[in-house]
Order: sequence, then structure tokens, then C-alpha cells
Amino acid sequence: MGDHHHGPAKGLSRWLFATNHKDIGTMYLWFSFAMFLVGGAFAMIIRAELFQPGMQLIRPEFFNQMTTMHGLIMVFGAIMPAFVGLANWMIPMMIGAPDMALPRMNNWSFWILPPAFLLLLATMFMPGGGPAFGWTFYAPLSTTYAPPSVTFFIFGVHILGLSSIMGSINIVATVMNLRAPGMTYMKMPLFVWTWFITAYLLIAVMPVLAGAVTMMLMDIHFGTSFFSAAGGGDPVLFQHVFWFFGHPEVYIIILPAFGVVSQIIPAFARKPLFGYDSMVYATASIAFLSFIVWAHHMYTVGMPIAGELFFMYATMLIAVPTGVKVFNWITTMWRGAMTFETPMLFCIGFVVLFTIGGFTGLMLSIAPSDFQYHDSYFVVAHFHYVMVAGAVFSMTAAVYYWLPKWCGKMYNETMGKTHFWISFIGFNVTFFPQHFVGLAGMPRRIPDYALQFADFNMISSIGAFIYGASQLLFLYNVIATIVGGKPVSDEKVWEGAEGLEWTVPTPAPFHTFATPPQVR
Repeated sequence: MGDHHHGPAKGLSRWLFATNHKDIGTMYLWFSFAMFLVGGAFAMIIRAELFQPGMQLIRPEFFNQMTTMHGLIMVFGAIMPAFVGLANWMIPMMIGAPDMALPRMNNWSFWILPPAFLLLLATMFMPGGGPAFGWTFYAPLSTTYAPPSVTFFIFGVHILGLSSIMGSINIVATVMNLRAPGMTYMKMPLFVWTWFITAYLLIAVMPVLAGAVTMMLMDIHFGTSFFSAAGGGDPVLFQHVFWFFGHPEVYIIILPAFGVVSQIIPAFARKPLFGYDSMVYATASIAFLSFIVWAHHMYTVGMPIAGELFFMYATMLIAVPTGVKVFNWITTMWRGAMTFETPMLFCIGFVVLFTIGGFTGLMLSIAPSDFQYHDSYFVVAHFHYVMVAGAVFSMTAAVYYWLPKWCGKMYNETMGKTHFWISFIGFNVTFFPQHFVGLAGMPRRIPDYALQFADFNMISSIGAFIYGASQLLFLYNVIATIVGGKPVSDEKVWEGAEGLEWTVPTPAPFHTFATPPQVR
């Protein structure tokens, strides 16, 4: 922005025209946190309605809008931009680059997001109401029977995809071209590796999502019948196209989380990550396998037995590289000089709860049993264990871990630990009972339920309010740190568990304890 302005850009223009990777990373992080609170508010409405059986607070149509918008906002508005913000902040510094490779595109890929989400949120106020067809927007509910606002929804999704594709091209270009001398691929920090692989996944599958919503648009406005059986189309085609995007998408969400945890656990165990190479290969294997498992979301559509078997075995295979990662994290902690600061607590919580989510995923992968689990609250429990205890916990760990580096001030450790414990307990109280009601037959996305599910639903709702409230503590801690935290020195002394003092850089080193880059 330096053409006719003198000195650094001031005030609003600093942010509007930002090409600095740190400023853009900061905007992504704040935007995603705002979306997290909005999506969380929608979840609170869902849990308030489900606090008791019967229809209490809202109409069923609005309940369905809430489930739809909660899912869309959390996936595309909260989790993904948060990890993109982390990528922007950290990747250039981790590989010794001066900035991202394409700073102007970086600016654009952020600034098209707020209008896209305003568009999505605006659909709720349009005639006929907002999207009420679930975050997976299955046809024909999202085409033949959709409200007029679905057109705006489709445009919003297109813009989100555009942002993701541009951000990913930028990450690939940066990692491939701007590494410091001596920074070979196998010396890159694991967070860089996981994002590098994630960026390829995004470039591959975002156009597929764009294709799905474009076919919807054609069916709605231009007389095609991609998803309409009456015109020779097939509603199941929508599911195939959507899940060919949607399954890699869930790995797009979790791979950067794996990267974060692989940075933080070695730092607080005070020893190098165990099995660096195998972590890189495991990440790549997961990325590859994520493309050949999509129809495990569709066991109940009536596919041939051979198809079910293929998708079952392919899905179970993903447990292998994922298990390698979990064992490597545990081995890294084994006999380490561990201390339990807030980032480490969130990472240990991640490892335990993500593994539970992985096991329920393994249960869901088994085709004959999935007929029982499909579309029940068991599935909701499963994916929140990997999305919330996985992606959100690791994201929170990352903020606590790197905030001192970002703003030069230390957060309140006691408040951080308190936030962890309230979050951890609230989360489990919310989602663990959902396994039980799911296995007992309670369907997802329904605003009312049979009396036998009442007790567990009340427990679940109480947990949700606790978990939601704990995020306000997090917000307070972050703002208080930025405004008035204690400045950090280069060397910060952590008080160890037994009162031992460990002198570690704050935050702990970015590199994975590989050989430092040699300057040519």
C-alpha cells in the first residue's frame, strides 16, 4: 500500500489493504473467533430446545435452520479460517520466509470471507426463511423444496471455496519457493507439513463442492435434472458429489490440528518429536486415503455389497496412519520432563478425546453396524469428539502457545487452566451422553424426542451451556493479555510440577529439533 502514502498505513487502511502475513493472520483469527461465537450461539439455541421433550422455544423450521447454520458456520467460518490464520502467522516464520508468496491475493482471500458470511447469515431473514436442509444440504430438499434464499446460500458457498483455493495456492507457493537455505522438506516443522498437505487437499476438493452447488443452481433455475429423478437424474448423485468433497474436508479440518499438537507436545515434554518421518508419511497417507472413503457416509442408500465392502475396508485403513500419529505423540511424552501448562493440557485433552472420536469412527466404518448408527445422535457424538475435542481444542492450544509470540505479552496461566478444565468437563458432559441416546435410537436433526431420552438430553444441554460459557473466559483472557498482559522476555522460566525450574524459550521452539538450517 505504499504508492502515495507516507509512513506505515494508519488505522482502518492498515487492515483493509493489509499484505503483511501477520496482520492477515490476525484478521483471520479474530474473524474465526467471531464466527465461533455466532455458531456457538446457534448451538445454544439447539440445546435449549432439546433441554426437555416437546416443543419449547422455537418452531421446527427454525430448529432446522439452526442445525444447518450451526454446521456451516462452524466448519467454514470458525474452524477453517482459524487454521488459515495460524498458517498465515506461523508458516513464513517457521520456514524463514519474509512473507507469504502472494501477499495481495492473501489480502483478497481474507476480505471476501466477511461478505460471504454476511450473505449466509442474511438468508435467515429472507422470505421463505433460510436454509433448513442441514449443513450437508442434500438434494432434493435443497433444490426442489428449497426456499428462494438457497440461491444466496449457493453464492456464499462459492465465495468461501474461492477464498480457500486462493489461500491454499498461496501456502503451496510459499512452502515450495520461500524456504530458507538449508530448510529441506524433511526439516520443516510438522505444522508446515500438515498445512502443505492440507493445501493440496483443498485445491483438489473445493472445485468439487463448487460443482455440487453449481449443479444445484442449474436444477433450481435452469431446468436441468441432475438431482431430480423425474427428469432422469438421481438424488444419490448429489450425495456422491458432496461427500467426495465432504470426506477430504474433514481431514482438511483435522490435519492442521495434528500439526499444532506435533509442535506443542515436544515443547512441553522437552524432547524431540518421536518419529518425525513417520508423522510426515502418515499425514500423506491420510490425505491419500481420504479420497477413497467418501461413500461410508452413504451405506444406507442401497449400494452394492461389493461397494460397501470396499468403502468399509478403505475407511478402516485410515485408522492405521492415524494410530501411528497417536502412538508417536504418546511416545514423545513418555519419559519426557513434562509440565502441564495450558497449551499442553489442551493437547493431552486432544489426544485422549480425539482417540475416543477415532474409535467411534471405526465403529461407524463397519457397514452392517452403521445401519444402526446412521443418522442417530451416535454420529453427532462421534464427529463432535473429532471436530471439537480435535480441531477446536488444538486451535485453542495453538492460541495459548503462540499468543506470547504474537503480542509479546503473557496470558494469565491460572485462567487458562481454568478455561481448560471447564471446557474439558463441559464438552464431555455434553457429548458423551449422546453416544447413549444415539445407540438407543434417537435421530439427529429433530427438535422433539421421545420421553426415554429426556434425562440424557438435559445433561447434554447443561454441559453445552457450561462449555459455551467457558469460551467467554477464553475471550476475556486473550483480550486481557493483548491489552495488559505482562511482557515476556526472551527467556521465560516455567515453574515445573515439582517446583523444578525449566528455562525454555517462550513460546517453545518452532523447529522440530531437527538440525537447524545451514546458511549457505
